[in-house]
Amino acid sequence: MPLSINLRAKELEVPGIRQFANQLIHFPDAVNLTIGQPDFPTPDAIKDAGIRAIKSNQTGYSHNAGLLELRQAAASFFEDTYGFSYDPETEIIVTNGASEGIDSVFRTILEEGDEVIIPAPIYSGYEPIIELCGAKVVYFNTSDTGFLPSPERLKAMITPKTKAILMNYPSNPIGITLESDLMDSLVSILENEEIYILSDEIYSENTFVGKHRSFASYPQLRNRLFLIHGLSKSHSMTGWRIGFVFGPEKLMHHVLNVHLYNSICASLPSQYAGIEALTACRDVPAKMNIVYIKRRDYVFDRLTTMGLDVVKPNGAFYIFPSIKKFGMPSYEFATKLLHEGGVAVVPGSTFTEHGEGYIRISYAYAMPMLEKGMDRLEQFIASLKKRPDHKVSI
Repeated sequence: MPLSINLRAKELEVPGIRQFANQLIHFPDAVNLTIGQPDFPTPDAIKDAGIRAIKSNQTGYSHNAGLLELRQAAASFFEDTYGFSYDPETEIIVTNGASEGIDSVFRTILEEGDEVIIPAPIYSGYEPIIELCGAKVVYFNTSDTGFLPSPERLKAMITPKTKAILMNYPSNPIGITLESDLMDSLVSILENEEIYILSDEIYSENTFVGKHRSFASYPQLRNRLFLIHGLSKSHSMTGWRIGFVFGPEKLMHHVLNVHLYNSICASLPSQYAGIEALTACRDVPAKMNIVYIKRRDYVFDRLTTMGLDVVKPNGAFYIFPSIKKFGMPSYEFATKLLHEGGVAVVPGSTFTEHGEGYIRISYAYAMPMLEKGMDRLEQFIASLKKRPDHKVSI
C-alpha cells in the first residue's frame, strides 16, 4: 500500500500573494507591490540588542512562554498605550510571529465541525489554519457595506456551530479601521454569544486617523478573547519572528501547551531585540507612519486620477482599488498587468470571493518604486481603453 499524506495538507495551496511575488524571478524589471513588508531597516538600537544577546551567548531556550522581561515589556506597552492590562506571568505568550500565535490559538480551541466567522475580504492565511484543525470558515461579506462589518449581519450568521469569530483591524487587504460606535455595536452582540473572539491587531501601530481601539479594551469580552499582536509591522521586524498572544489565564495555559509542542519557544536573541523595541523604541511606529501616510496619499491620488474607485485606508499599508470597470476577473487583470505592464499586485480574489473585482497594492515601498509602479499602471489602463476586445466603463 503506497504511503499517503494528510488530505488537508495535500489540499493546501500557495497563497495568491506569494504566487505573484514568486513570479517576479521571471520578470526582473517588474515593480513589486505585492508583499506587506516594511521597507525600513530594523532600527539600529533593536539590531544592537540582538547582536549583544548573541555575543553574550544568549542563544539557548527561554521559558516556553518567552522571557519574563519581554512579557513585562509587552504588558507595560499595551497598558501605557491602550489602557488595559494583562498579567505577564500568566496571560501573555511570546510566539514565533503573530502567525504562529494564531495557529496555536486555533489548535487549542477548534474541534472537528466547528465554524469560524471571518469578515471578508480578508488575508488568505487564516482559512488554511482553520481547515487543518477540521473546522470550517464562514465568510462574513463586507464588500457591499463599505468594507465595514454589519452588526445585524453578524448576529444573523451566528449558529450553534459557531465556535469563534476572527477580527482583523486595521485590516489586510483594505486598511479599514473601526469607529468606536461600530465596535460598541459589534461588542453588544458578541457579549451575549458563547463564542471565542480572536482579534488580530498586528497593524494597530499603523493607524493613521485617530487612535487605535482594541477589542481587548472591552471587559465583557476578556474571558474569551485572544489578542494577537507582534513586532513585524510596527518595528519592521518581519524576519525576527516575534509575536504575542494575550488572553485569560484559564485559557492561556492550554495555548501554552500547544505552543511549546509546536516550537518550544521564540528565538532568544529576537526576544532580547523585542525588549528593546517595546521599551527604548516605542516612537518608531509613529515615525514610520509619517512616511506611510505620504505614500498612501500619493497612491490614493494617483488611483483616483486614473478613474479607479477606491476607499482611502486609515491604517496598515495596503490599498484596495476596484477594477470592476475593466470587465475581467482580478486574477486575469493582475496577470496581464504583470506580463504586459511590468507591475506586480495581488488579485482581490486571493482575499476570498468577496474580494473579486479588486486588486491589492502594498505601499510599504519607497516612493521611487511607487511612482514607477503608478506610472506603469496608468499606462496599462490607457492601453486597455484602446483595445476593441475590452469594454471599459471608465
